[in-house]
Amino acid sequence: MEWSFEDWPEWQAISRAGGAAWLVVYLLFLIYAVGNTSGFLFPDYVNLMIHEAGHLFFSWGGNTLMLLGGTLSELIVPTLCAAFFFYKRLPSGFAFASFWFFENFLYIGTYMADARTSALPLVNADESDWVILFGQWDLLLDDQKIGHTFRAVGWVGMIVVLCWLGYCTWRGQRTDLHPLAD
Repeated sequence: MEWSFEDWPEWQAISRAGGAAWLVVYLLFLIYAVGNTSGFLFPDYVNLMIHEAGHLFFSWGGNTLMLLGGTLSELIVPTLCAAFFFYKRLPSGFAFASFWFFENFLYIGTYMADARTSALPLVNADESDWVILFGQWDLLLDDQKIGHTFRAVGWVGMIVVLCWLGYCTWRGQRTDLHPLAD
């Protein structure tokens, strides 16, 4: 049995008003994120709970996987949400989950870049996950480069998601792009 993307149904249309409203919300969030110097944004309260639950969820796999489990969970949960919305072909939900996925990279990168300085407050430990992980992988001196790379991936990803949502919004009202619109 052969599988291709041609078998997938079209994305559901987004109204221009609805798409524009979402784009404004995301742009306002990006302005907020650029102006935030703490490295901890309001969605990170939710992400922190998911992070801490991830340590427990991945504790079966030994110390390294348990330490990675927090960050993995921050990425797996929005990925699963994005997969659901992708399957349902709901562009605004897919954009939200994808934006959330990439927003996580900002704090993960901040957390990584803090490995040597350990200036960030921790929830329930004396050393951060990335101090231990980078230490055991002999990457501690590269914490800043790795952290800034993660942050850059987050920013680029969020902007790409906004461009895609803008395209879907623009395309959603064009009848010439819908074969069933006749």
